[in-house]
Amino acid sequence: MAADGVRADLERLHELLLRERECAKSLAVDELMAVTEEKDALLQRLRPVTDASPEVRALAEIIQKENRRNAYLFWATLKFIRESVGFFNRQVAQPASYGSAGGLVQRTGSGMFLTGKV
Repeated sequence: MAADGVRADLERLHELLLRERECAKSLAVDELMAVTEEKDALLQRLRPVTDASPEVRALAEIIQKENRRNAYLFWATLKFIRESVGFFNRQVAQPASYGSAGGLVQRTGSGMFLTGKV
């Protein structure tokens, strides 16, 4: 692939990474999916280059940093969602209760969060 073609593809990849992050931040899921598909197709076209110019190498380093930023954003978001779901699951689960006769008593309600006792 010619050096100009590599540089143009890398510039487009950089644009897509920035757009991907903005779509994720604004929760534009349909646009995010379109950007992801375009990025995947572009990555399939790119091949390793051994004799890249310093400008192309610098651009590749910028792309690497932007990709890491996006990966961290998605990782942190997934972690937050998992913690939130875990919080709600703990609120819904009722611990076992025992009555005065020592038998298991069924409790009603949906946890402290849903009853307003948080």
